[in-house]
Amino acid sequence: MRVKQGAEGGLPSTTDEELLKKPVITPEDVLGLQRITDNYLCSPEDNVYKIEFTRFKIRDMETGAVLFEITKPPTLESAEDRRKDLDPNAGRFVRYQFTPAFLRLRQVGATVEFTVGDIPINNFRMIERHYFRGRLLKSFDFEFGFCIPSSKNTCEHIYEFPPLSEELMKEMIQYPYETQSDSFYFVDNKLVMHNKADYSYSGGP
Repeated sequence: MRVKQGAEGGLPSTTDEELLKKPVITPEDVLGLQRITDNYLCSPEDNVYKIEFTRFKIRDMETGAVLFEITKPPTLESAEDRRKDLDPNAGRFVRYQFTPAFLRLRQVGATVEFTVGDIPINNFRMIERHYFRGRLLKSFDFEFGFCIPSSKNTCEHIYEFPPLSEELMKEMIQYPYETQSDSFYFVDNKLVMHNKADYSYSGGP
């Protein structure tokens, strides 16, 4: 597993407008982004591998406490399909609500469970970039590896958070949902999925 944090030196800065003109978007392309994208950089139809995330859990590595957990109920699949017919981006955005204490965590484990279709997946990789008010906070780079066809897979990635100044943490608490992230998923160095999220650290359930 490979993890990279912070801005990547030596890579040219790019914008999502520039990347949308490219026939294929690569990991190097998104590593040049220095702000949250205004647009999704691929369509749901690009997920020809039928990758579907069914469970997600976040835990504090120091205490083991579960901070967030969600499982997709199978009974809601038909309703979700109807929502996708109305909104092609349904299911591609998540809003998280954490307490201020989350910003002081140094290491968090994220367990994901996902299913894949009948095409084998080589070099499955995720790059996740977090921003606050136009500033790149951190960039993570994880590899899932090979996935056999029609399989259910579970893995845990470890996020090591950089220390934040007291002033920056205060701002992130003061301005909920202005902390945002882009999650890019690649198969064989080609973008096939793009999800977005925003975050509040002001309390919440």
